[in-house]
Amino acid sequence: MIISTQVHDIATPTGIMRTTVFRPDQAGQFASVIFYSEIFQLTAPIARAAAILAGHGFVVLVPEVFHELNPIGTVLAYDEPGKDKGNQDKFAKPLEQHDSDTQALIDFARSQSYCTDKVGAMGVCIGGHLAFRAALNPDIKGAFCLYATDIHSNTLPCKAQNDSLTRAGDIKGELVMVFGKQDPHVSAEGRKQIYHQLEQVNANFSWLEVNAQHAFMRDEGERYDPALALQMYIQSVAFFQRTLN
Repeated sequence: MIISTQVHDIATPTGIMRTTVFRPDQAGQFASVIFYSEIFQLTAPIARAAAILAGHGFVVLVPEVFHELNPIGTVLAYDEPGKDKGNQDKFAKPLEQHDSDTQALIDFARSQSYCTDKVGAMGVCIGGHLAFRAALNPDIKGAFCLYATDIHSNTLPCKAQNDSLTRAGDIKGELVMVFGKQDPHVSAEGRKQIYHQLEQVNANFSWLEVNAQHAFMRDEGERYDPALALQMYIQSVAFFQRTLN
């Protein structure tokens, strides 16, 4: 399926959020997937991942996750200065602002003639956390979360008792949680903590641990695992076809 790409500046309570939309280049209505990036925002690997999903019949919205903290269009490099700036942004933005971003993205998608009213979420790294967080919104029907950071550690700023793990019981849609066993950012104990909480709240979730490092989906750099990445794309497409269509 051939796709097209457009850029939209979406108003949020905390400022304009540039969002790149990847969608099938044909007539019809398609379910939407909000794709949350790593701390580096819309890099080339993130754009390629979004294009793959869109090519399977979804409208994929990629927001600038730290739009309040950077000039519009900022993309950080995969180097030490980029990592330092991205982590600084991660610890500066409250989760409540991500919540209002998610609502703005849902409202935008539902206002477009080429979208159905069904919306899901997907993300990698901090974006995996943000996809999990997005699922607190009852309009998110499914979330596919890849090596989500900072859920178990409760290290992102938020109001008391409003961290993502504590609120896991508010998730009504279906979750898929994927972690690499060799990922230093989410230890075995951290993974157990997340799994236990999801069981305790009787969440509707699937769990997968693979032999991979952090960022195994990113098709740049030495940690990329093409075979595993292909498996995740196949599984995520099937997941969204089932939960959104």
